[in-house]
Amino acid sequence: MSMPSLRKLRWGSGLVLWVYVALHLINHGLGLVSLHAAETMRMGVQSLWRSVPGTVLLYGAFATHGAMALMAVWQRRSLRMPAMEAIRLVLGLCLPLLLAAHFSATRWAYASWAIANSYERLIPAIWNPASISLQLLLLTTAWAHGCLGLHFALRARSAWQRCQPVLLSLAVLLPTLAALGVLAMAREIAVGIPAVAQEPPLQVSQDLQGMTADLRLGWLLLLAAALAGPRLWRWLRQRPGTGMIQLHYPGRTLQVPRGFSVLEASRSHGLEHLSLCGGRARCSTCRVRVRGASAHFPPPGRDERKTLERVHAPADVRLACQLRPLGDIEVTPLFHPQAETRVTSGGEERAVVILFVDLRQWSGLSERQWPVDLSWVLDRYFELIGSAVQECGGVANQFIGDSVMAIFGLKTDLPSAARQAIQACMLIDQRMQAWGQSFHTEFGQTLEYGMGLHAGSVALGRVGFENTTSFTAVGEVVNTASRLQEYSKVAQARLVLSADVARLAQVQGSLGKAQQVQVRGRSAPLEIFHVVRPAQHWATLKTA
Repeated sequence: MSMPSLRKLRWGSGLVLWVYVALHLINHGLGLVSLHAAETMRMGVQSLWRSVPGTVLLYGAFATHGAMALMAVWQRRSLRMPAMEAIRLVLGLCLPLLLAAHFSATRWAYASWAIANSYERLIPAIWNPASISLQLLLLTTAWAHGCLGLHFALRARSAWQRCQPVLLSLAVLLPTLAALGVLAMAREIAVGIPAVAQEPPLQVSQDLQGMTADLRLGWLLLLAAALAGPRLWRWLRQRPGTGMIQLHYPGRTLQVPRGFSVLEASRSHGLEHLSLCGGRARCSTCRVRVRGASAHFPPPGRDERKTLERVHAPADVRLACQLRPLGDIEVTPLFHPQAETRVTSGGEERAVVILFVDLRQWSGLSERQWPVDLSWVLDRYFELIGSAVQECGGVANQFIGDSVMAIFGLKTDLPSAARQAIQACMLIDQRMQAWGQSFHTEFGQTLEYGMGLHAGSVALGRVGFENTTSFTAVGEVVNTASRLQEYSKVAQARLVLSADVARLAQVQGSLGKAQQVQVRGRSAPLEIFHVVRPAQHWATLKTA
């Protein structure tokens, strides 16, 4: 079994800590019901986290997440970043300072002196302006950091985007209810329940305060080392003759410290270098051809290796964002920086369903008809296809010649998108057949058309030149959907769809046996189904 990637470790440990904070907030909010209800839940949650598995999970997640935060700070060459990223980072780095007092007063006090952590003891103890402000700041900081982390991890998913208003409301409501719950419990204790006088002796209190100070000092020293250490090391290495290497670009030579990636070297010297994924090995646009001694090239990591294999890169091509040369090398960027795609939503990658519709025999029609008549035909054709796609929840975003490309899944999950695309194909077939009855009379030619459907991950963004750009999807899925539309001529069918779309839409049972075809542009065969007349074939299929 392979080791989890750093990204998965960060995600998993952060999710454990988010659940821990969420349970705390819910527990505090239960104080609005009664002190007894909140105390009952506290005992159950506390037994969970204080069990051996719970302790290992919680403190392992905290150590892992903290270590990875320090590692991220250590590896940063610059502290410049988007505002929301900076807020999330600052909140996360401040959390250990706030948690130190909470840990000392609860878990450490219980483990060392068996001091109970009941609400009856803790709430009166913190019911002063300084302590209650610190507790509210701790809860708000932890919750905001966790919610921002979830948002950055899931913001590209359509389900997350659809639910954002509800999720944002819950994110604000939960800490508000927690604060009100603490207030309600404080009033209940003040009115009806005597304060539990189980305060630790003076020496114990001093020991707990000393523990808090030591934890905070330790974290500040680690943070200072992560911030200053690599920068001091790089400064020492950048002195003449110490630890510098040369990267020979076409027409220019750069001198950088050993340990810089090629992408960092380019940007630190003001050279434009294309990198659409932000240096995460999620694309190959930063790739470079390299030459030099083999000892100067560390082997590619798992993420880089997968990306290079996906694009069938030769042995002398590496990703600039991942390659950190150990000595002098020659570097030739393969993609011109002016080719950078202007992508919406930060370069969003999403799983969608792509539909291609093509009007047949257009060349013959163009040869015999007046240009103005052809313009009317195209307008009518585009209107028919575009309205059908829109009614079924898709977006017809490309009208090229006599072809239309549509995207399904921009605002829904992939199975729903597949069902919407099937519905659109049925509606298009129905309307095109209805139009075809008058088209032959008007133009002396039958109306022929074909459709192709495929599903998978694409990059969504705006492409073009200067002011002439358009929103589109880019990727293998788009090319395959176009090829399936072309294959509909061979299959003599109105629609050819991949088996992936059929399974997602749960219609494979009505399509018979899948065929394997070699689609141009793909190395492996693709399982497909073809439907002669979609409107008739799925006449009883209900709208998704």
